[in-house]
Amino acid sequence: MLIESVSKTLGQLFSPPFRSVLWKSIGLTVALLIGLWFVLETVISTFLLPVLGPWPWLATALGWLFGAGLVVAMGFLIAPVTSIFAGVFLDDVAAEVERIHYPDDPPGNPLALSTSVGIAARFFGLVLLGNLLALALMLFLGLGIIIFFLVNGYLLGREYFQFAALRRMTCEQAEEVRRQNGPAIFMGGLVISGILAIPLVNLLTPLFAATLMTHIHKWIARKDAV
Repeated sequence: MLIESVSKTLGQLFSPPFRSVLWKSIGLTVALLIGLWFVLETVISTFLLPVLGPWPWLATALGWLFGAGLVVAMGFLIAPVTSIFAGVFLDDVAAEVERIHYPDDPPGNPLALSTSVGIAARFFGLVLLGNLLALALMLFLGLGIIIFFLVNGYLLGREYFQFAALRRMTCEQAEEVRRQNGPAIFMGGLVISGILAIPLVNLLTPLFAATLMTHIHKWIARKDAV
């Protein structure tokens, strides 16, 4: 089941509708981060650097340090911030998966805007947590890798399955289905964690995860219907 679901997901991941969501998400992310860059640069040049006028060498050093730190921070934040914008478009992703792979099934119900925004915020938190853990792995190898996959496998599997299930059932029903099928959902979450752990590739995490969990939810629904 999992291998088939991953295969279907990879086969659709770079289709035109998915690329559209990805580029919109990345474009909005880049625009936001560039705007943040200019705001912070203006604040520092206006309020901090004039105070350091008597020490030009210190002002220069802090300027370089700020620039380098901001570049690192933006590289770190691009995946979590992309997940916010991608989360808003995930209904379109799930609908496309259903249209291509499950044309005989009734379409799922689009989530309310407030629900989509809440889910996007949770995705941001999870991806940010995952990136923090990935950063920690650069310092502490070994057991840290296992913790990274276990924690993110559980959290990402739970949240993305919840997203897929809420298109067809209530929150209480989705939670019950998740509890009854925990191992399958956790295995899917582990695969998502693998995508999250790869720099740049982790930009695809929301699209990959939403697609994979839509397939897993469909498999569970068919299994339970037998």
